[in-house]
Amino acid sequence: MAFDGIIVADLVHELREELLNGRIAKIVQPEADELFLTIKSPSGQKRLLICADASLPLVYLTNENKTAPMTAPNFCMLLRKHIGGGRIIDISQPKLERIIRFTIEHLNELGDICRKMLVVEIMGKHSNIIFCTEDGKIIDSIKHVSAQISSVREVLPGRDYFIPDTMHKADPLTVSKEDFISLLAEKPLALSKAIYTSFTGISPVTAEEICHISGVESSIPAKEYSEDILRHLFHQFEIYLSAVKEGEFAPSIYYDGMEPKEFSSLPLTHFSNYTRQEFSSVSEVLHTYYSVRSKLTRIRQKSADLRHVVQTALERSRKKYDLQLRQLNDTENREKYKVYGELINTYGYNVADGAKELEALNYYTNELITIPLDPTQTPQENAQRYFAKYNKQKRTFEALSELCKETKDDITYLESIRTALDIALTEDDLAGIKEELTQGGYIKRKFTRKKEKVKNTPLHYISSDGYHIYVGKNNLQNDELTFNFAAGNDWWFHAKQAPGSHVIVKTDGKELPDRTFEEAGRLAAYYSSMRGSEKVEIDYVEKKHVKKPKGGKPGFVVYYTNYSLVIDSDISGIQEA
Repeated sequence: MAFDGIIVADLVHELREELLNGRIAKIVQPEADELFLTIKSPSGQKRLLICADASLPLVYLTNENKTAPMTAPNFCMLLRKHIGGGRIIDISQPKLERIIRFTIEHLNELGDICRKMLVVEIMGKHSNIIFCTEDGKIIDSIKHVSAQISSVREVLPGRDYFIPDTMHKADPLTVSKEDFISLLAEKPLALSKAIYTSFTGISPVTAEEICHISGVESSIPAKEYSEDILRHLFHQFEIYLSAVKEGEFAPSIYYDGMEPKEFSSLPLTHFSNYTRQEFSSVSEVLHTYYSVRSKLTRIRQKSADLRHVVQTALERSRKKYDLQLRQLNDTENREKYKVYGELINTYGYNVADGAKELEALNYYTNELITIPLDPTQTPQENAQRYFAKYNKQKRTFEALSELCKETKDDITYLESIRTALDIALTEDDLAGIKEELTQGGYIKRKFTRKKEKVKNTPLHYISSDGYHIYVGKNNLQNDELTFNFAAGNDWWFHAKQAPGSHVIVKTDGKELPDRTFEEAGRLAAYYSSMRGSEKVEIDYVEKKHVKKPKGGKPGFVVYYTNYSLVIDSDISGIQEA
């Protein structure tokens, strides 16, 4: 899959033709990392999908519609406030980066014309949608990236927007012959790799094509080629990319039989064994190519009711938790009333009738304190009143402490179910989650004569070293996997302090190699709420040290000794069984 700068250039070309001077009529955020814009352009109504999902970032025009969630997320509300009804005056691509900039003109609260930028970055797991002022100040983004997540760039409100250039790549559309030759001549890498690591927006597939049309071997190190050959390569490079400058694209998909293997906006002659199908637009290419992966989208749609149940229960539990915490804070001074009662009993004989206060030495702190008194009551009655107040708050504190823990556990549990919904790939997965919610009392069980059997099969991977790795897809499955399937000396992995799957590596009594530990850690990171993060802390321990707390909810475990590793959530190289 080559969603590179050339594809983005083709998209920008298409979007400029279709959307320029169009007004944004509707802004919807169907998923946490997805925007859906309805635009009234001079050529008619258009729908634009922008997805910043770590595993499947996409931008294309579509005829399909997306339903808005019951409650619009904050980012969506912000966009509606600022650019709802705004006019798209420019769509551009910096250099040949996988970035699309929408410049939008709108009226502010005072009725003055302002401009904002919506920047879409299509960069794999680093994909994002960033909303900026005209001068490049970040207003907000669909994904916040802190310094803990990325040391290269923070994406937070108030920060300056810039394009990270970690590899110092050159612009392939403006590079001179001399710079081209010098860039490649100093690299010991294979020629194709040297090309795509030296220039922005060039994918491995495109680099391979440039080598192919130039008639040079792509696997030979670039520095081994003479200057004459590199000069010839530059001319072919320039000719090939001239179509990008002139906007002469040929969007197509390459098929191996019925299976789509690759897509491109420029011809790929080295794919001569594949069948090429041309399309009228790159949006159509992307829609067709990814329809195979639309199963996930359909599953998400089918999970909408379950998501609503979970979200409603979450909101209710969070409100309850906040109320309980406020009530708990009201009991912080309970010990003071106990001291007041004790001091009145100790020094009350000195209190005159009708006194409104008692000044006494607090023998706990050796400080003089003033105790308010009810003048209508005797010292003993005042003391009893304070003791009664202390006992009431003590009982309230004890009860609320337990309730707060229960409510917090409920929140954690519901967040784990929400993560399981994100992981779900099939209708069987959704059925398992529905059964879990039913058992938990969140969904009423419908009476039926026919008993439905829920298939409960975990995800199964094989590590590079041949070890079997299993991943639970919901809490019931996590329990089954950890406490019934795994042996004592198998290894257990889980994202630290984050909802996610239990990951089991079967050892068969052998010592695991480091690579398998890393791959299991990546799976635990990917199948958690931390998916897409560069740095995820993973706890891992032998299964025999993982215990189920008494009365604990499904998926809840405790362990008192563990190892930790920090790893990314990229699982692209791990083989499914």
